[in-house]
Amino acid sequence: MEQTFTVKLEEKRYLPDPRCKATAWTPDYTRAYQEFMRDPEAFWDRIARELSWFESWDRVREWNPPYARWFVNAKLNITANCLDRHAAGSRKDKPAIVWRGEDGAERVITYDGLHHEVMRFANGLKSLGVGKGDRVCIYMPLVPEQIVAMLACARIGAVHSVVFGGFGPDALAMRINDAEAKVLVIADVGYRRGKTVPLRELASEALAHTPSVERVVVLRRETPAVELDPGTEVDYADLVARAAPDCPAEVMDSEDPLFILYTSGSTGAPKGIVHTCGGYMVGTYYTARHDFDIKETDILWCTADPGWITGHSYIVYGPLAVGTTVVIAEGTPDYPDPGAYWRLVQDLGVTIFYTAPTAIRMFMRYGDEWPAKYDLSTLRILGSVGEPLNPEAFEWYYRTIGGGRCPIVDTWWQTETGMHMITTMVGEPMKPGFAGKPIPGAVMDVVDRRGFPVPPGTGGFLVIREPWPAMLRTVHGNDERYRAYWKTIPGCYTAGDLAVKDEDGYIMVLGRADDLIVVAGHNIGTAEVESALVSHDAVAEAAVIGKPDPLKGHVIKAFVTLRVGVSPGDGLTDDLARHVRKSLGPVAVPAEIEFMDRLPKTRSGKIMRRVLKARELGMDPGDISTLEE
Repeated sequence: MEQTFTVKLEEKRYLPDPRCKATAWTPDYTRAYQEFMRDPEAFWDRIARELSWFESWDRVREWNPPYARWFVNAKLNITANCLDRHAAGSRKDKPAIVWRGEDGAERVITYDGLHHEVMRFANGLKSLGVGKGDRVCIYMPLVPEQIVAMLACARIGAVHSVVFGGFGPDALAMRINDAEAKVLVIADVGYRRGKTVPLRELASEALAHTPSVERVVVLRRETPAVELDPGTEVDYADLVARAAPDCPAEVMDSEDPLFILYTSGSTGAPKGIVHTCGGYMVGTYYTARHDFDIKETDILWCTADPGWITGHSYIVYGPLAVGTTVVIAEGTPDYPDPGAYWRLVQDLGVTIFYTAPTAIRMFMRYGDEWPAKYDLSTLRILGSVGEPLNPEAFEWYYRTIGGGRCPIVDTWWQTETGMHMITTMVGEPMKPGFAGKPIPGAVMDVVDRRGFPVPPGTGGFLVIREPWPAMLRTVHGNDERYRAYWKTIPGCYTAGDLAVKDEDGYIMVLGRADDLIVVAGHNIGTAEVESALVSHDAVAEAAVIGKPDPLKGHVIKAFVTLRVGVSPGDGLTDDLARHVRKSLGPVAVPAEIEFMDRLPKTRSGKIMRRVLKARELGMDPGDISTLEE
C-alpha cells in the first residue's frame, strides 16, 4: 500500500495593492484560466498572433504522446521578434541591454544597435562556415557579446549551446563533444570578485579533447591584447568589423531546433535539453509579459546568467520579444560589499528584480542595514526562481526589499519546461511558501504514483498533464531519456519534485522527489526540514540528507551555515533540534547537525545534496562539473 504524507499548511496571505490587479496584463486569473481550459488551442493561437511570423500555422498543436509539435508548419525567426520588429518601430532608440561590469564600467545598447551587432556577428559566423543546423558553443562571461552570439546563431539557424563561464575544462569538453559543436565562441577572461578568470586557458585545455571544433572566436578584453593562434583562433572584433552589415533572418520551421542547454547536474549527469523555435518563442514571450506584468517603461534585471535556462528565457528571448530593457551585470551579489545589487537597482532604476532564494537568504544573513542604504523605490515587481522560496525568505524579501508594496512572483519551472509553469500572477493573493497556481496555459497536478490527484494538504508528485508550447522536444542524442519523463506516472510529465496543494489550489513545492527521506516509516521532505532550520534566527542556510540507520531505516542529518556573527556555541545544536521539533514534530528532528562555512552548490545556486550524501557515506559523488567550488 502506498504511503502518503501530510504537510501542515500555514494560511498566511498577503493582498497586493488593488491597483496591481487593475492594471495587470492578466487582471483576472480565474477568468483567464477558465478561458484557457475551455479551448487551449484558441488560447495559444491568440497569444502567438501577437508575434511576427513569415508563414502561419496549419494547426496550433499535434500531440502524439509523448511527442508534441506546436504551430505546425509555421515559419519564423525568433530574432525577427526580438530585434527587427522593435528596431523598425518606436523602440528603435530604446535601450535593449544595459550592462554593468564588475569595475563599474557601463554600456547601453539600443534595439537598433543590438540588431546591427547581431547581424554583423551572424555574417561573421557564416564566414567561418557556420550554417543552419550547425552547433555553436558559447563559453563567455556575462557581457553583451554573449547575448549577441546567442542571437546571431538564432539569426542564421545555427543551434547554440551556452556553457556557463564558471565551468572547468572537463565540463566544457563534455558539452562540446555531446553537441558536436563546430565553432567555439569565448572571451579571453572573465572578472569575478576582483580576480581574473582565465577562460581562454580553460578552453584550451578542453579543446585538446574536442575534435569537432574547427574555429575559436575570441573576445579579447585584457590589455595588452593576448596573442591569438592564427591557425584556429579568430578575433571577435576583427570578425565583426569585416562582416557585411545586413543579414536577413533565416526562415526556420516552428519545430527546428533553437538551442541545446545542459541541465545543471544537481540530480545527476547533465542532459542536453533541446528546445525548438516556435513554441519556445511563444511560451517565453507570453510568460515574460504576463507573469512579470512588463510595461513599456519597465527595466528588468534577472540576476541569472544565460548559461542557465533562466537567462535564456528571461534575460534574452522572453524580455527581448516583449521589447523591454534588460539589465545584465558581471558582478557577484556581495562584491565589493553586500550592497552591490541594491546599488545597481538604485543607479539604474530597476523596476522588476528576479533572483534566486539562495541570494535572498545570503542577503538576509548580512542584515537589513545594507539594503537600507539605498533607494529601492523604483522596484514594483519582485521575482524568485531556482528552488522553493521558504516563508522566512519570502517575508524578508517582501518587507525589506519590496517595502511591503511589491508583488512577489515566485516561479516554478525547469530547463525542460522552458517557461514558467506555476506562479502567483501579479495582483493575486500571495501565500509565503507557496509558488502559486498553474499559469493560464499550464495543466499541473499533485498526484500519487498511479497518477490520481491527492487530497489538499497531502504530499504527492508534481506533474504536468498536457503539453505546453515551450516544452523540451528531446534530450540530444538520447531520446530514451526524454521518454523517461513521461513513463514514471501514467499519462503525465513527471517533474521529479514533491509538492502539496492547499484548498485554494496553491502549490507548495517541497523539493526533489529523490530527496524524500523515510524515517521510521514516515516520509519527510528535505525542503520542509530545511525551511524549519532556516526559520531559526541563527541559521542562514541548511541542507538535509537521509543517512541509513539499522533501526529507523534512515535518520536525518543536517548541514547548516550560520548567519554572520553567529558561532556554533554551546547549546546551539540542541536549540536547533528543539526548534525543528516545535515546527515539524519529533520525527523530523535531525539526528545529527554539522556546521559548515558553505554548502556545495551548482553555479545556478542549487544546493547539491547528493554531494553531501556521497561525502557522508564515502561514495563517489558522480558528476560535479557544475559545483560552484
